[in-house]
Amino acid sequence: MNSFYLAWQYLKFNASKSLVILACITIIAVLPLALEILLQESERQLALRAEASPLLLGMKGSALDLVMNSLYFSDEAPEAMSMSAVEEVADSGLAGPIPMHVMFEARDFPIVGTSVDYFSFRKLELAAGDMFTMLGQCVIGAEVAKSLNLAVGDSLVSSPETMFDIAGVYPLKMQITGVLEPAHSPDDRAVFVDVKTAWVIQGLSHGHKDVTRTDDSTVILKREEQNVTANAKLIEFTEITEANIGSFHLHGKPDSLPLTAVLVVPNDEKSGTILRGRYLEQETTLQLIRPKDVVDTLLATIFKIRNVLDAVILLVGFATMLALLLVFSLSLRLREKEIEVISKLGCSRMTTVKLLGAEIVLLILGSSLVSAVILAAIRQYDRLLVTSMFI
Repeated sequence: MNSFYLAWQYLKFNASKSLVILACITIIAVLPLALEILLQESERQLALRAEASPLLLGMKGSALDLVMNSLYFSDEAPEAMSMSAVEEVADSGLAGPIPMHVMFEARDFPIVGTSVDYFSFRKLELAAGDMFTMLGQCVIGAEVAKSLNLAVGDSLVSSPETMFDIAGVYPLKMQITGVLEPAHSPDDRAVFVDVKTAWVIQGLSHGHKDVTRTDDSTVILKREEQNVTANAKLIEFTEITEANIGSFHLHGKPDSLPLTAVLVVPNDEKSGTILRGRYLEQETTLQLIRPKDVVDTLLATIFKIRNVLDAVILLVGFATMLALLLVFSLSLRLREKEIEVISKLGCSRMTTVKLLGAEIVLLILGSSLVSAVILAAIRQYDRLLVTSMFI
């Protein structure tokens, strides 16, 4: 007990050196364990989201891009497909389609164009307000509301694709009608709009003053008996209100308007199998995939990367331990006079060894305590950390 008391007093007197050593031991212990916790949670979240999404319809190409964009709202949008695919799935009578349009952002949060069926499918509940019912309205996720300090009744402007594209799509000022309860999923970081609002943001639907009644001739490019063509000077509305909503119109047939994917919810397993078979034909440009299969392949790759990371951490830990041994040996050399004084006071060599051993034990105990606290905090907030960092 006296050995530990003297060791404790020595560590307190050399607090800076003791803290550095304690930090080194803690990092070596925490790093691989924390990485393991976060990887396990990320795997769990990826798998849960994929398992909860039976089938996904999109253009043939990268299945991973399709899944990451449709389920986790990543920046990389797959090739657009037409809205007619939604009707094809609905007409089959085998599944219910949910359109997805994930191309744009509002202040770094993805804008997800979809239908109200998406909310019941994902079991998303409103914390405040109502669902969007009109063009230009949006419902925001819990993290969007918290990060941007937004609430029902506020507005949110979509981000232009490129800052210097003055001839590009106008940003749309959207009215927030609802805020979702935290779901601890990518939905918390999304801005949900009706798919028709997403087309307005894309510039495929717009509203402006009635050119047939305008007195400003500078906005008229061509005037015919049955048609009036305006030029680029005609300013489009950047906010949809009850006063101007009647002027908004689509350019092109509704069936040809773009979607990034269709979330397909089959009636049962047999219906899903039949539907998948129909999209295996080589003539079709669409692919119907099971997100779980794609995520399983991704997780297998992550598992291989994790093995590499484990090996790197092991090597770094081994090198750090060698550095710590060097520090201890140098410290003993610097403390030769202290050890000599201890001997002259009548202490045996074994007592000196006990004192040094007590110091190491106290440092390891301190590091273990700090590591346990850090790991407990990471485990407590692992879902939030993974959602904000990786997904």
